[in-house]
Amino acid sequence: MVSENAKRNGRLKICLLTYRGNPTCGGQGVYINYLSRALRDLDHDVDVISGPPYPVLAEGVKLHRLPGLDLYNPDHLFEVQRFRDLLSPLNQIEYLSMCAGGFPEPFTFGWRVYNFLRSRRRDYDTIHDNQCLAYGLLGLPRLGFPTLATIHHPITVDRDVELMSSQGILKKIKVHRWYSFIRMQKRVTRRLARIITVSECSKRDISRDFQVSAQKFRVVPNGINTDYFYPLPHVERHPHHLLTTNSADTPLKGLRYLLEAVRDIRKRRPIHLTVVGLPKQDGTIVRLLDEWRLQESVHFTGRIAYEEFARYYAECTLAVIPSLYEGFGMPAGEAMACGVPVISTTGGALPEVVGDAGILVPPADSDAMRTAIEDLLDNPEKREFLGRAGLRRVMSSLTWEHAARRTVEVYREAIDAHRRFQ
Repeated sequence: MVSENAKRNGRLKICLLTYRGNPTCGGQGVYINYLSRALRDLDHDVDVISGPPYPVLAEGVKLHRLPGLDLYNPDHLFEVQRFRDLLSPLNQIEYLSMCAGGFPEPFTFGWRVYNFLRSRRRDYDTIHDNQCLAYGLLGLPRLGFPTLATIHHPITVDRDVELMSSQGILKKIKVHRWYSFIRMQKRVTRRLARIITVSECSKRDISRDFQVSAQKFRVVPNGINTDYFYPLPHVERHPHHLLTTNSADTPLKGLRYLLEAVRDIRKRRPIHLTVVGLPKQDGTIVRLLDEWRLQESVHFTGRIAYEEFARYYAECTLAVIPSLYEGFGMPAGEAMACGVPVISTTGGALPEVVGDAGILVPPADSDAMRTAIEDLLDNPEKREFLGRAGLRRVMSSLTWEHAARRTVEVYREAIDAHRRFQ
């Protein structure tokens, strides 16, 4: 039931859903953390419902924990902690699906959310799902909740890139099995009344891959957290020093092409690359480092605290975003917020984020990346111009306050539409 506050365009009671929310485990937790805080700062009441690992939230944002089996926790990977947990039929489904090579978390979280909200029909003006897209969400409008979802990018892109990178039929079968939840997400997306996505590129690709009308989408770019990403003009930049982030050691991030460019540049001049993140010890990146003898030129930081990011950016000469595809491109925006000149690929939505405030090269083109890097290394005035342009671009349109205000507009649209059909 829509509250009188919502009808009067006043304070909204908002419920955000995320099937896993820890910001160190991927972008979902980052999105929920920043958006919930920005909505709170606009004087709305915000709750978050999350499965494990749980998000870190700002003061004043209430967290409802929906425990599952947490089978992908590295401390007890693929293991059930307590036998009694398997007495639940839903937990049995989660465990058996994992054993069969699937990824059941979105499916089971959706039903847990539905059961949780059945007794809370007057608690929220709107429900906002963060790319869970599970069958359980389809029951929420019948409970009286205007319901919408954010889809950051079509997960079909991740699947297709992994398939192309997989050698052998058995590995390809495993990839297909892991991404089997996409069928559910496509079906649920087609039945939602409103969908938020973060770029025009994502809108086009999701509409095409999920076979959903483009009329359902509302584009709301992500924000950049300027509390953590900001210029440090008193810090001296290191010469010939590149920075990139690679939180997930996957082919889609395109790190191998940046490493290839570094390999070629090193033959002619000093070069150093810092990678914020850590590669898989038995993965492709480690193999390439050995094969190309790049250990002395490439440094991996491992996981770092958010408070450290600004200094890392302040110390580098320029930032490189080598991704093959990004639904939005948060690393590009974060570098720009730090006043760092950016070289980015044109993969996915990255041109929408970078605009004319950075250098754009084709994805998977190490030669073009090498040329762009060397050009900027040789042109300090150009680097300074791009750094200033990127910072202006972020502050004028890409903060979380911008994102929250536009998201609230979509909430009100969804609430009005829901009320008309009641």
